[in-house]
Amino acid sequence: MRDKLFTLIGGGGFLGRYVAQALMATGARVRVAQRDPRGAWYLKPLGALGQTQFVAADITRPDTIERAIAGADGVVNLVGSFTGDLYRLHVAGPRALAEAARKAGVASLVHVSAIGADPEGDAAYAQTKGDGEAAVREAFPGATILRPSTVFGREDQFINMFAGMVARLPVVPVLKPQTRFQPVFAGDVGDAVAHVLCEPARFAGRTFELGGPDVLTMLELQQWIATQIGRDPAFLPLPDALGGLLAVLPGAPISRDQWKLLQKDTVVAPGADGLEALGVTPTPLAAVAPGWLVKYQRAGRFARPTAAA
Repeated sequence: MRDKLFTLIGGGGFLGRYVAQALMATGARVRVAQRDPRGAWYLKPLGALGQTQFVAADITRPDTIERAIAGADGVVNLVGSFTGDLYRLHVAGPRALAEAARKAGVASLVHVSAIGADPEGDAAYAQTKGDGEAAVREAFPGATILRPSTVFGREDQFINMFAGMVARLPVVPVLKPQTRFQPVFAGDVGDAVAHVLCEPARFAGRTFELGGPDVLTMLELQQWIATQIGRDPAFLPLPDALGGLLAVLPGAPISRDQWKLLQKDTVVAPGADGLEALGVTPTPLAAVAPGWLVKYQRAGRFARPTAAA
């Protein structure tokens, strides 16, 4: 891996920083490609001199992608969104990227999708993620597809969102309280990408579903967070009729499409290859999350330690 060059499309985002660090730890060079590369400059001090490169690229503009992957040994697509033109972001863009990678002779392509990706899914996010996988596989048959569950980490917008609610509200409304999640640590996803790129022939053409060791319902997850930050709000499970209504109101914390995603569990399918098949030991929530959740305690780092759940 030393001195090999890997292009990360969307590499300056939340998950991208963990992928970049995992690759740099192997001695590889990383080229971060995104619309505004200045937003990824924080990665510079995390690598050695000359180990990071930055280039402006937009997955919806094939000409910029061709430049971004020129000379790369491998490419990782990290682009994903719940808003905007999902077809261009999740289907047309990845298809163009895969075609460009094949034509450029790139040795390996890792496409990061999501658990629940399904062309027949009810949610547009699930549909486009499913169609995107098919498009990538058609254009680059040897691509490795990674499907993470909900990803958590210090900078995430999932655990932190609920922690903020639990910290400030005396009564916390809970949508779909029995929907199950299998949160996966961002650092484990980064390691999984690095392992694939270390042995591209071994993992070529395969799909992996990445989940952590903890499986929690929506209600259990929020109760766990409350325990970690020393809060004791009342949790109010909302009926589906009310939850669906809230999802269509202006300014709601959840979109109608995200509401549809909540109708299904976000867990690794039985028998699916996962982190262990990639040589990565899944990290429990309790092993890392308390380190940053402390900021939601009433006295921050000066609060009395809470019992781990």
